[in-house]
Amino acid sequence: MPESLSPESVRQQLTERRAKLQHAMTHAGRNDRLTDLLREVDTALDKIAKGTYGLCETCHDPIEEERLAVDPLLRNCLDHLSPSEQRMLEHDLDLAFHVQSALLPKQGFSAFGWSTAYHYEPAGAVSGDYLDLIIPDGDRGSFIFLLGDVTGKGVAASILMSNLHAIFRSLARNGMSLPQLLSQANRLFCEGTTSRYFATIVVGRASMTGEVEVCNAGHPAPAIVRGNKISTIASTALPLGMFCHSDFVTTKIRLQQGESLAIYSDGLVEARNASDAFYGEEGLLSTLGTHGTLLPAQVVEKCIEGVNAFRGGSSRLDDLTLLILRRDL
Repeated sequence: MPESLSPESVRQQLTERRAKLQHAMTHAGRNDRLTDLLREVDTALDKIAKGTYGLCETCHDPIEEERLAVDPLLRNCLDHLSPSEQRMLEHDLDLAFHVQSALLPKQGFSAFGWSTAYHYEPAGAVSGDYLDLIIPDGDRGSFIFLLGDVTGKGVAASILMSNLHAIFRSLARNGMSLPQLLSQANRLFCEGTTSRYFATIVVGRASMTGEVEVCNAGHPAPAIVRGNKISTIASTALPLGMFCHSDFVTTKIRLQQGESLAIYSDGLVEARNASDAFYGEEGLLSTLGTHGTLLPAQVVEKCIEGVNAFRGGSSRLDDLTLLILRRDL
């Protein structure tokens, strides 16, 4: 069990929560909701003492860790939710989906001689993939692009994705350099989450001159598409959140008219077929080599068609995101 969900760590969290509830009840008087919450906390503390914390009360199998990380008072696994709990979960997931969808950039974003297109497909109701396109305040010649992947899946990962979105949106207004932006974002993300979570990410700045500055922090290598010639940008930094103080090195390239950059999450290259074989970087780069000179939306379409044809009817197990940036001028 991760450190953040160890019995001692949870016991400390619940003990602090119990003290706050008692304080609130002292000042607010009798309150059925507070009484029920206090009873749930005491039940969880009792389970820790007996060594049964984190086990489903119905089937006695472990409750999903990502759900416990969000709500340490859970009593049942997903397979054994009560009807009211199922309705509440469906409502929360639907709300989370709409909130997350609203955070995505507009399709067809274009600026400073660049055009873009993307595909964003959660494996479940919500995604841990992070995608954004930002024109900093007062900037008249460049924009920032970001594509990342938070560890884990489900609601917990989607919450952290939203956290990253808020961090970068806030910092991007300050006009700092790319290494400074990543350093500050890394520190805030690291301090705001537990040690079990981190995020691989590609962050870059594209200018009207065709110059692109990119930092790959532990993420699958972006592809530079120059006609049918493909090269990649290797990782030069650790993922965000692994250490609160990290250095971020950038790579600079220059793209000519019609050349593009493809950035993607590992859900694309790690897609599997019925034989359990991976689509792999080779599959994506082959498609880009054949169709990379098309318009961004057409390139995205061809890439998704390619990975879906490879998968056949196999289930998709991870979030899938692909971003194409093309220099038009």
